[in-house]
Amino acid sequence: MSVSSRPNVILVLTDDQGYPPLGAHGHPFIQTPNLDRFHGDAVRFEQFHSGTTCAPTRAGLMTGHYCNSTGVWHTIGGRSLLRQDEWTLANALGEAGYRTGMFGKWHLGDEYPYRPQDRGFQQVVCHGGGGVSQGPDWWGNDYFDDTYQVNGVPTPFQGYCTDVFFREALDFIEANQDKPFFCYIGTNAPHGPYNVEPEYQALYAGKTSTENYARFLGMISNIDTNFGKLRAKLAELGIEDNTILMFMSDNGQCGGVSRDANVYNCGLRGYKGSEYEGGHRIPWLMRWPEGGVKGGRNVDELTAYIDFMPTVLDLCGVAVPAEHAFHGRSLVPLVKGEKAPAWDERVIVTDTQRVADPIKWRMSCVMQGDWRLVDYDELYDLATDPAQQTNVAASHPAVVADLRAAYEEWWTLCSEQMARDIPISIGAEVQDVAELRTHDLRNADCDVVWNQAQIRQGQPCLGYWEVRVERAGTYEFSLQRWPTEAGHGIRAGIEGDDIAFRRDAIAEKEWVHYTGGKALDIRTACLEVSGYPQLSVPVGEESAAKLSLQLAAGDVHVRAFFSNNKGLMQTPYYVYIKRLG
Repeated sequence: MSVSSRPNVILVLTDDQGYPPLGAHGHPFIQTPNLDRFHGDAVRFEQFHSGTTCAPTRAGLMTGHYCNSTGVWHTIGGRSLLRQDEWTLANALGEAGYRTGMFGKWHLGDEYPYRPQDRGFQQVVCHGGGGVSQGPDWWGNDYFDDTYQVNGVPTPFQGYCTDVFFREALDFIEANQDKPFFCYIGTNAPHGPYNVEPEYQALYAGKTSTENYARFLGMISNIDTNFGKLRAKLAELGIEDNTILMFMSDNGQCGGVSRDANVYNCGLRGYKGSEYEGGHRIPWLMRWPEGGVKGGRNVDELTAYIDFMPTVLDLCGVAVPAEHAFHGRSLVPLVKGEKAPAWDERVIVTDTQRVADPIKWRMSCVMQGDWRLVDYDELYDLATDPAQQTNVAASHPAVVADLRAAYEEWWTLCSEQMARDIPISIGAEVQDVAELRTHDLRNADCDVVWNQAQIRQGQPCLGYWEVRVERAGTYEFSLQRWPTEAGHGIRAGIEGDDIAFRRDAIAEKEWVHYTGGKALDIRTACLEVSGYPQLSVPVGEESAAKLSLQLAAGDVHVRAFFSNNKGLMQTPYYVYIKRLG
């Protein structure tokens, strides 16, 4: 297949939506007319499985590898950073002549070498961390009129986050309509906090038992509106037929919503983060008319997120170099309607770790056909028990034994990589100032401060960062309580609002992300880099405590502390590092 004739590729990946909240999936009152129409003429993977939380799924989609083997088994604590040596889908398509763009949520690293622009994307508009208003995100972002990173440069935008990401994606598509492109739209919606224009929340007035659920559904309806605009743009440009257009969510339906309301869950057991079916069964809809991928047809064989990259490359006619391999396989035979017994024999594993270091069998699910082995000793047969209510392990010891053996093989495959550090680089020529944040702090429990509400409240945490010194030299470390753009002193508190935010579109209980801030009585700042003498400096009213250190190239652990003589010991939420020479 020549480069010019290759299909365009668009992936729309929503955050925490899961399988149930679509009209086409039986939801009794959600309004998703555009996605429902797309569902009606798409190839639909009905047994498609992911990781159970955000970053792990993204790691698997972008690499074709099980997330645990890529270093991504959590969403915080330095375990949402995609190993530098992973070959991504954007790398592969870019090397094959595609233009590549990423818009929205990345969640696989905010500093070099983990940023999307370091991983093969040529045009990037993204927020920081795992969601708008998390610690790595621009201070005060509230989903409305926010500042996002454009190829690493903070840039203000007007409009609601989902609208902005689709609008930027449509501009990218139009600019590249005459050449093959890969456009990845990763919405942060409907991930919490559930900030949404009142008109979308109003669609569900009187239909839900909680405000959260109405907001959650409203965010999905806004995505649906934008998906309709995307399809209209493809039709207007005359490129819809030669575009592989895909819709997917990243994990099960949001567990936060489930705790507040008796939500529609398609009869599935579990929500986001669960090892049961509702935690990792997700929608994958695909349409490509020129490739014969259309017609409203289900694929019922067991498939998984590790199959995504090899399938896309196969559809695009992109050869995989011999030095690269996948844990998944191309699903093109299934896309084309071919069936073979071998599909029923494969085993897929997913799990929820959310700990500093993976624990064998923790919150795990081993899948083969309709069988589900959960947490080592629970066996369910979805053919007769789709809600996973009856453990039949005692009646099928041979199945249990086979699935346990398959898990052992999977664990060996993934564990070869698990012990490696995943360092954030400082002193790289492509990034003048590197930023360490407690979002990526390492400690034994992954007990870290990861969002702006926690930072405002002065929530404590301690730990270290895995760091790679790219070049020998003198490095200046600026230890800060507040990010530079906030403009506050280290010891300063905040009375009232320090940013403008949309009270009318944000639930009052979520205002903690955007207003106020506890003062901390910080007296001393301290820096420890493994293998070097400890440094300290007294703290006054300045915005940053600065310490300089001559470092050799290589990997180190960095610890930083704020303290006083009354028992305060706190890692700075932000450490900025610049190579002076």
